[in-house]
This record gives sequence, C-alpha cells and structure tokens, in this order.
Amino acid sequence: MKFRTTCAVLAGTVSALTTQATLAQDLEEITAAYFLEWPMPMIASMESGAYDEALGMKVNWVQFETGTAMSAAMASGDVHIAVSQGVPPFVVAVSGGQDLQVVDVAVSYSDNDNCVVAADLEIDKDSAAELAGKKVAVPLGTAAHYGFLKQMDHFGVDLASLQVVDMAPNEGAAALGQGAVDFACGYGGGLARMKEYGNVLLTGDEKEELGILVFDVTSAPATFIAEHGDVVAKFLAVTAAANDEWNSNPTDEMLEVIARGSGMDLEATRSTIATMKFPSIEDQLSEKWLGGNAATFMKGVADVFVEAGSIDAALDSYVNAVNTGPLTAAQGM
Repeated sequence: MKFRTTCAVLAGTVSALTTQATLAQDLEEITAAYFLEWPMPMIASMESGAYDEALGMKVNWVQFETGTAMSAAMASGDVHIAVSQGVPPFVVAVSGGQDLQVVDVAVSYSDNDNCVVAADLEIDKDSAAELAGKKVAVPLGTAAHYGFLKQMDHFGVDLASLQVVDMAPNEGAAALGQGAVDFACGYGGGLARMKEYGNVLLTGDEKEELGILVFDVTSAPATFIAEHGDVVAKFLAVTAAANDEWNSNPTDEMLEVIARGSGMDLEATRSTIATMKFPSIEDQLSEKWLGGNAATFMKGVADVFVEAGSIDAALDSYVNAVNTGPLTAAQGM
C-alpha cells in the first residue's frame, strides 16, 4: 500500500537521486495524533512546545478517539506519527496490509482498559456466565475489543449470544448510564465514567495473570520512518525525556499541565495516570518489549481476531512491524 506523505507529494518535483538528507530538509512540519482524556507525560512536552524545538519544525497535534481512526489517518497521509495507538488497532491495520511500524512503547495500563457491567445486574467474576445474551458496547478493533474477547473467552461466554455494538468509550459510557447496554468496554475518561454505573469483572493484575496485557505504541508509516528516521528519533527522545521526568519526579506542577492538555480535571488526571506505566528506553529495547515479546504478543492478538472473525488473516510474523532504529538513536540524544 502506498501512503501520501509530505515526501510523496514532493517526490514529483525532485529527481530520483534525491537523498534522505534533502527530503528531511524539505519536511517543514509534521502532524501527530494523540488522545484527549488520556494523560501522559508527553502531553507536558506537547504543551511546552518541546517537540517543535527539538525537531526544528512545527508539530501539528490532532485529537482522535480510537486507534482505528489513527490508522486511517496515517493511511491517507494526514498523520505522520500516532502516539499511544493501541496494539489491537495497530495489528488490525498491519494484518490488512497497511505498512505501519511500532517505534516505541507509549504506555502500559492494565487497569486503564476494562469492561464494566451495569450495577443493577449484580454480575461479578463469579457469575460472569450470566452475561450470555446481553448487549455490550465495544470500540471494535481497539485494545478494549481485544480485552473484551479475552475476558469473554476466560468466562466461557459465547460471543454469538451477545449483541455487540461498536461504540467509542465515551458513547459506551453514555449508553451504559442510560441503560441502553448491559455492559461496556473502554479506556481513559470513558472508562472512568463507565465505573460510575457499574463494576469491572477483573482487576488489572487479574487480567495480567491471564496473559491479557494492555499497552499502547507510538506508530508511523514505514515509508515515513525510512525517509525521516532522524525526525522520528528526535520525536521519541522528547517523549522519553518527559517520561523520565515524570517517573523520577512527578510534581503537581507537571500534573496540572498534563491535565490541562488532556482536557481533564486535576483529580481525574491524578487517578488515571496513577495506573499507567511509562517504560524507559532501556526497558523498551529489552526482550520484555520491543526486543522480542512485542512481536510475539501482536501475533497472539492477531490470531484471536482471526478466530473471532474480526480480521481475515494474520501475518506469519510481526517482527517486521517493529522498528527499533529510531528509539535506539534516541537513546544517544
């Protein structure tokens, strides 16, 4: 699949011998995708203009509600880098032929992505079989969708018995509150609102024990990474610096900036980010993450989606969907 990037547009005006250095000079600005109500340290750097300063160009930030929408925007060339795209929507896109690559682990958040059952049903993990025949709101093709499938498999709930409605987390929370659905799955601010109307079936730790990992990645079109690896590396270096600052000294001042940029109140931001983990570059490059397990995990996600009928087929391997080059370069910046 070909992508319409800034460089692709310029390609018709330069010779076939144009070097990557020249292409990097021609790139005057980039567009990055992120989520509102998803508080991360990088939001502070976004607010301060640190990305613009490090890259030497303007970074246009565009808000998204789902990772699937991020994939579509990168396919059209409207977005160059997507921050905190869920692994499942990334896998769906790559399995369908979109040439995207993971460039870092944005965040790990087992407790920040879950399914919530309406309180009046009085269903918990010991009576989860009673969910059969119920109506559920799920943002299809996202991390929440994958978690939903794995939890239903764990509890032995037949997917065919459920009425699954595709809804973004905020919409799912509203539907749950109105009694339009029996349970809903989501993340971020949407999940926080869902919890006002019900209870989760499993905690984050309980999900991890079942092998239900939840983490997001920073992704970009492979063509963009190949042509602008230095730009991607600088972008990741800014993100890593923000993560390191938060991990070592999470001040109220920084939290206030993150809250403002995330479109959340301070206490909601504090509560949400407390369940999020931001691994260092060294950790990300280890076997636990991008050094090996990430590709294996993506294969597992893809196989689950094939079995559920969400995608037609999985790739034989997702090793080529991970590119540690820019992150390795960022480590030395």
